[in-house]
Amino acid sequence: LGGGGILAILFVKNIVDNYLKKTDINQRLRITITRSAPLVVILAGTLTVWLFSMHETSGVAIVGSIPAGFPAFSLPELDFSQMKALAPTAFTIALVAFLENISVAKSLASKRREKIDVNQELTAIGVANITSAFSGGYSVTGGFSRSAVNFSAGANSGLASIFTAGLIFITTLFLTPWFYFLPKAILGSIIMVAVFGLIDFKTLVWEWHYDKLDAVVFVITFLAVLTTGIQLGILIGAGIAILLFLWRTARPHIAEVGRIEGSEHFRNVLRHEVSTCPHVLAIRIDESLYFGNISYLEDEIIRRISDNPEVENLLLLGSGINFIDANSLKVLEKLKADLREAGVTLCLSDIKGPVMDKLKRTGFLDDLGDDRVFLSSHQAMKALQCV
Repeated sequence: LGGGGILAILFVKNIVDNYLKKTDINQRLRITITRSAPLVVILAGTLTVWLFSMHETSGVAIVGSIPAGFPAFSLPELDFSQMKALAPTAFTIALVAFLENISVAKSLASKRREKIDVNQELTAIGVANITSAFSGGYSVTGGFSRSAVNFSAGANSGLASIFTAGLIFITTLFLTPWFYFLPKAILGSIIMVAVFGLIDFKTLVWEWHYDKLDAVVFVITFLAVLTTGIQLGILIGAGIAILLFLWRTARPHIAEVGRIEGSEHFRNVLRHEVSTCPHVLAIRIDESLYFGNISYLEDEIIRRISDNPEVENLLLLGSGINFIDANSLKVLEKLKADLREAGVTLCLSDIKGPVMDKLKRTGFLDDLGDDRVFLSSHQAMKALQCV
């Protein structure tokens, strides 16, 4: 039954739809025919089980009796001891629910080149969960399977959910006996076809070509969710992503730069034909500075100064620095003093405004002097007599 349901839906979705596209049939009628395939499969599966009593003769799992009506609205019981015990789990459920909702929203929005408002999504989930607390409902979120079925049916706005809610309201009150013989395998086939369209292998292949480490995190997170569940799987993926970020930023890219002949541009000496100045070591730092990478930067600068004894000025290009934490600034203070004792003057250029504001407030620039802080690399090199 499950396999037949999948084949029937795919047959209508692909073969029948492609055939109708080649005919003169009205587009709305074509969409109605192809999108009604899940409903036809439900009716066919239910009639098959009922006619042949497959739930008794073949052990086919069916939906069975569904209670009619809704629970009464009531105030939730507030037991602070239970609230304290449930708080960690509740927080995790809220986090996973929000992540799942945003994930499916972004996935479906991208297919239609639409943009979502994350704050609006969070507000909607919060209001829905507060309402659910007074009706005995489950925690509310946007599920992949339900959203995929809704999307594949051609829903274009929130109005589809309103109609769905209205139909569910009528069905729950009056039509629940009709679903007694509905086989669960048919429901599974509809969800499988809908969710399969959300599996994106192209992104994994693209990430593998672009950055293999990102692709590895992608695969590990997928396997973790598959084997341990959404809650732990997402936490594992987030933890690995954080470790990867720390590993990458702990060894920032540091490039020695030189001038491209006939221009005011400075580029990596290992990548371009450039000219350098023997008594000036110009280094570009392509990462913000924090406690995790400042020691590496200090060691790298000292090593390069030692390898070039003729260097009299160290020019740090800060075009890639977005912030400097307090610990890194202390190390830079010490480095500045060590370089002065070694006969090397520290100079700065291309420092961004917010970073410069903090350096001024802490007094880092006081003993450095305004004549050692430059707006651009070209201005610095000109002042250091390298032009």
